[in-house]
Amino acid sequence: MIKNGRIVKSLAGFYNVASDGVIYQTRARGNFRKKGMKPVVGDFVDFSTQENSEGYILEIKERKNQLIRPSISNIDQAVIVMSTVNPNFSLNLLDRFLAFLEHKKISPIIYISKLDLLENLDEIREVKENYEKIGYVVCFEKNELLSQFNETVTVFMGQTGVGKTTLLNKIAPEMKLETGEISEKLGRGRHTTRHVELYPVAHGLIADTPGFSSLDYEIDTPQALNQAFLELAQISHGCKFRECTHTHEPECAVKKAVETHQILQSRYDNYLQLLSEINKTREIYAKKRKKQG
Repeated sequence: MIKNGRIVKSLAGFYNVASDGVIYQTRARGNFRKKGMKPVVGDFVDFSTQENSEGYILEIKERKNQLIRPSISNIDQAVIVMSTVNPNFSLNLLDRFLAFLEHKKISPIIYISKLDLLENLDEIREVKENYEKIGYVVCFEKNELLSQFNETVTVFMGQTGVGKTTLLNKIAPEMKLETGEISEKLGRGRHTTRHVELYPVAHGLIADTPGFSSLDYEIDTPQALNQAFLELAQISHGCKFRECTHTHEPECAVKKAVETHQILQSRYDNYLQLLSEINKTREIYAKKRKKQG
């Protein structure tokens, strides 16, 4: 019998597939390896199933997105955990995470941890207000976060030490994640875990990994970067030039919006920094190609 479902766990070559409320243990057919494909947690698949024996994955449906670390696909949203202190809050890092997720078509949720370590919350409240104006969801409390999980697949991201594991243990104690396991889960330990699993939480699914702190950055053109900054993408329609980089061009709507405080100065500065990094990477690549030619 052929069924369709979603891979919710991957371990040692076995894939648990959820279909109509039942979990089936399957393996992948060898032809996937020949095609250079591998099923990952989050994949929608067709699989065969027989009574009293393991099934086989027959087809992997097209993915809307995929992350390499952790290896997971078809993600709806990601919680960016940012701490107020230890490590200190960084608008630059936050904007990098946001640009990465926008590029991947993953909806971001910003969760700010360690609020109890601040004497004055005025600055962090201002950050919340500013980013909510852009259109982002910003949460201070666990319960605010839980209300966002309904019928979604969610992963977590943030620097090491921001409290991802602590937060996940509060949200889903059944995961039993140990704080000391962070480096191993991130792939930095000696025995890198190959286990990824989706857990049902608050009528949605969340990945068991405590997230990732480094980005496999894929934004490699000024146009893609422009689209990854929501308010720049919207306002840039008013720029004189279609491919305006918002640096030196005349009649730039984005630069005018920065001057009139429609766009945060910090967001524009972080955009310029990422643009500079993209341009340097492209220059290095061009020089290598020239040498090879």
